[in-house]
Amino acid sequence: MATTYKTFLNNDITSTKTLLHEAIPLTGALVSGTYGTFPNGGNIKNYAHGMFQSCYDYPYLSSSANHIFDLTVGYSSVSSMSGAGSTQNAKKINMYNQMAQVLVGYDQTGSIRRFDRDGNLAAGGDKLNECIFINFARLLGKDEIKKGSFTLKLGTGSYATANNNLITIQDTNAQNDYRVNSPAGEYGILSCSDGVSGTPSCGLLFYQAGIAVLSGSVFTNADGGGILQGSPVMDTATSQFSQSLLATAISGNCDDFRHRIYDMSFNNTTELNSTIHFCRINHNDYNYSSNPTYLSQSKIVVKNNTQDAPVSYITTVGLYSADNELLAVAKLSEPLKKDPTNEMTVRVRLDY
Repeated sequence: MATTYKTFLNNDITSTKTLLHEAIPLTGALVSGTYGTFPNGGNIKNYAHGMFQSCYDYPYLSSSANHIFDLTVGYSSVSSMSGAGSTQNAKKINMYNQMAQVLVGYDQTGSIRRFDRDGNLAAGGDKLNECIFINFARLLGKDEIKKGSFTLKLGTGSYATANNNLITIQDTNAQNDYRVNSPAGEYGILSCSDGVSGTPSCGLLFYQAGIAVLSGSVFTNADGGGILQGSPVMDTATSQFSQSLLATAISGNCDDFRHRIYDMSFNNTTELNSTIHFCRINHNDYNYSSNPTYLSQSKIVVKNNTQDAPVSYITTVGLYSADNELLAVAKLSEPLKKDPTNEMTVRVRLDY
């Protein structure tokens, strides 16, 4: 226990923030065929409630499996697909509303806002009424997805030729152009190029929430024409995706979408906050050890004769509260020799 304390001054303490990034590549084979026969892969978990499915990097019953993302679909109650004849109609509306109330919130009347194509909620404009939601696991997204790093290559051809008509969806220039009018934090506009319509917006990416919202309208007709506005169309083995939303359960819609993922990647972000304490040791500080073995019969045992200068070796730095309660301990990699002829500053960094 220390018996001598030195108080930190304001200029002895500073705080910093460091952003650490990690590249996350997700191949289409991993999410649609590596473990088992599509769509019944061992790494794909469907639930009894039928409202979403989860994707893992290994068969989900394995102890080494890691959760990658959850996948679901939904549409607004004002969508043309909403109606009593649609399979899981209430659940699809509920999934849309659940995502919308968390990610875009409520308007002044207390109604849930709909997803907006350009993010300008107040101005109205084109709404995303039929959406696919990719909710990335916190294990991958960490504190947030790095702005401008998201890429999704998606096949928009028929079900049998899913990798035909590949489009690339990105949050281009999002680090300089993002929105802050979401209760879930910052988000960017996803855009894609279909070779026909240029680079129209086709969804939203919520960085802190780790959720990508794709418009169903990213898909193409059977004749290959781009339809990046309006209701979604995606060819399956038996029907178009618009019909699939009406006649197929959410798990089937998720299977159709997974089948068309060519690859997907982004960089995650870990925010590392640090408080740095500069422990300044003057020439007349800490030249004597508080260790009881430093003295023998009131004499300094490290001295060869009485005229020698006192010597100590600093091995540990303790940070104490105002009440002299030990809060943190920092160990030096090697002892530092201290005597009246030298001064030093020991830098202690606390990360959190």
